Amino acid sequence: MTKDLAEDRVLRTTVQALVTGVSNRGVRTITAGGKTPVTKLSAYRIASLTKAFTSAATVLALSERAIPLSTPAIELLPSLAPDWRADRAITVEHLVGQVTGLRESVDGAAVAALGDGPDAIQEGARLVARAGSERAPGDRWSYYNGNYFLVGAILAGVTGVSYEDALAGALLHPWGLTRTGFETPAAVVEGWDGQISQPAETYPRGRRPSGGLWSCMDDLLSFAEHLLDHAVLLGETRRLRTRADDPTSYGLGWAIGPSGQMYLNGRLSGYRTAALLIPDHGYASFALANRTDALPEIARILSDLQHPFTGDDLTTRIDAFAA
Repeated sequence: MTKDLAEDRVLRTTVQALVTGVSNRGVRTITAGGKTPVTKLSAYRIASLTKAFTSAATVLALSERAIPLSTPAIELLPSLAPDWRADRAITVEHLVGQVTGLRESVDGAAVAALGDGPDAIQEGARLVARAGSERAPGDRWSYYNGNYFLVGAILAGVTGVSYEDALAGALLHPWGLTRTGFETPAAVVEGWDGQISQPAETYPRGRRPSGGLWSCMDDLLSFAEHLLDHAVLLGETRRLRTRADDPTSYGLGWAIGPSGQMYLNGRLSGYRTAALLIPDHGYASFALANRTDALPEIARILSDLQHPFTGDDLTTRIDAFAA
């Protein structure tokens, strides 16, 4: 009954364009609601769901080159060494798991000011490394986009190509995600903040590793199905990198729920997105909304959809996650 209630909420939504998708051991169910017709191929900004892509691509790229996740980040970013003021013990694993202890002083505006040139991602990472650390790596989890600015630079560095090409080569192309990328598609779902339409602006290149992707429900479900089927990658992704007293249980790019769920949300002006996976059940779900204030609604829907599998109410956790 909970599943039926959740799908009924989608059909009765006041969000202009809301789409949810579920893959249950590869069997997909997609439900759309709102006044604007959308399909499994409609393009939405997925915001911080991008971190799950950056995380997966980095783990795959390093594994292919036999580079341990425990490698200190500075060893993989030698060009940043002269400006490195952060703790030199910070590893790739610390960065992707957001337990670095970095000083969180580099905001989106500072990175956007670097422009969109070929060095934007590396220079954004340089700002983060130059800002230093506030605590020892591993001491405490804290959601900070700066961690992923560095991860994006590492992915580019180890592959020898741009971050965007590295993401495509390690993940998007092999997994057949043909409608996921950083360039704004010709036709997108229009974003709304209240009654104000939000233009589809270019996302600053230096921030892309943390939140710049466009995608659609079809690609997102394919991404989740590949992740769930990749035993090594899934094992690394869902393994906790946090301590018992941390504010959030977190693996690599995903928060971890009480029954082993993996979840996260994304926020950009005009869009709210959320994802929830239950690896032990081969289950994945996503919700894409084109309204800034839609997170409480989509968090409730995703929680209700997974409730028959776990008995957990994750509405508050999904809604309160840090993105």
